[in-house]
Amino acid sequence: MVFTFKLSYELIDRDVDIDVLIERLGEAGCTDALVGVGHPGRITLDFTRQAHDVLAARASAQADVRRVLPDAKLKEVDVNYFN
Repeated sequence: MVFTFKLSYELIDRDVDIDVLIERLGEAGCTDALVGVGHPGRITLDFTRQAHDVLAARASAQADVRRVLPDAKLKEVDVNYFN
């Protein structure tokens, strides 16, 4: 199944170079996400991820993000799914 969901994080380091951050997220496996940085100190990733269930999709996405942003605080999760 394919799941769509949004993960929003509060960044600890507010002076991070966003272009470098987006590049690192892609290298960590987040190529299936659109990245939004419209709010200072926040980053939102809109994922479209294939997995056997929504929990696996969300867990793998969070693990990918955590490799790049280990200190970021998860602030919001919005989950939808479709086949």
